[in-house]
Formats: sequence, structure tokens, C-alpha cells
Amino acid sequence: MFILGHIGITLGIFYSLNRLFSKKNIPVDFKWIAFGALLPDFIDKPLGRIILTETIGSGRIFAHTLLFGVLLGLVAGYTFYRKGWMIPLIVAGASFCHLLEDQIWNSPEVLFWPLLGWEFPKDTLSGGFIEYFMRILSNSYNPAYSGAFIPEIIGLSIILLFAGSYIRTKIEEKNTALKQ
Repeated sequence: MFILGHIGITLGIFYSLNRLFSKKNIPVDFKWIAFGALLPDFIDKPLGRIILTETIGSGRIFAHTLLFGVLLGLVAGYTFYRKGWMIPLIVAGASFCHLLEDQIWNSPEVLFWPLLGWEFPKDTLSGGFIEYFMRILSNSYNPAYSGAFIPEIIGLSIILLFAGSYIRTKIEEKNTALKQ
């Protein structure tokens, strides 16, 4: 899954949870959900694909582990209970959604690192970052690769629905202000 899929689907999950558990007041803050939804890739792609490309050569390493998710959740829970700050909870929840969307359970060596060993599996795509990026870019929006293409369309659709709702709300606020 890529950028639009991660952001859009995670946004949809948070919105659905907000509607299902309205008494819990689960916030839907787009910028923090987007940041959290991409956080594992913000950390692992540069680290594993650029900095440690010769030794690790994978974009799914430390931030794609259950250990990272648990630590992030513990820090988020601590800041919420001590200071009442919701943003870390949003980021941690969105980051955990990223792991689910990547179906990381299909790579137990990554998910349960370091319990199953200290090594991360190498990607099947070899080469430097530019070669990796070009192959991913060409494959991600190719309908033949529907495993990546369909989540991107779903994510884009959700983002467009939220953008349309936001624009409509702003227009209504402007019209209400003009009437007064």
C-alpha cells in the first residue's frame, strides 16, 4: 500500500470509530492521522533503503515491528494520562493502522522482531533507492497490480469525500456569516 491508501483508509478507520463510539469522542484530525499513517514509512524507507541499503536493503524494518507499535502506544498512553494530550494517541493509532494495512503479519520476522532473530528479511527488489523508487512508482499505479492499485483508489476516494465535506462546511460557514 502506498501514500493515498495509507492516509485515506486510516482516515476512514478513524472516522468510522468516531461514528461508532461517539461517546468516546475519538478525534479525526487529518494532519495527525496522515502523519501517523505514514510514520513507519517515514522512518523505515530512508533508513532501510538509503542509509542501510547495503546491509538491510528493506523498507520494512524497525518502525514496522510490533515492538515499535507497543512503545509508541505506551508513550502515547503516558502523555494522554499525564497531560491529557490526544495527538500522540492519534499518531500511535494511525501508525498501528499502517501495520495492519501493510499486512505485516505476512512477515513474522519483521512483526515480531527481535523475538524471531535480529535479522530483517531483504526486499525482493534490489538495487539502490532510485531503482527501487522507479519500480514501485511504475507498479503502484498499474491496474495489473491490483493489490496496490485498489487500496490507492479506495484511499483517494475517502480523501476526496473528506475534502468535499470540508469545502462544503467552509462554504456554509461563509454563507452563514454573510447573512448575519
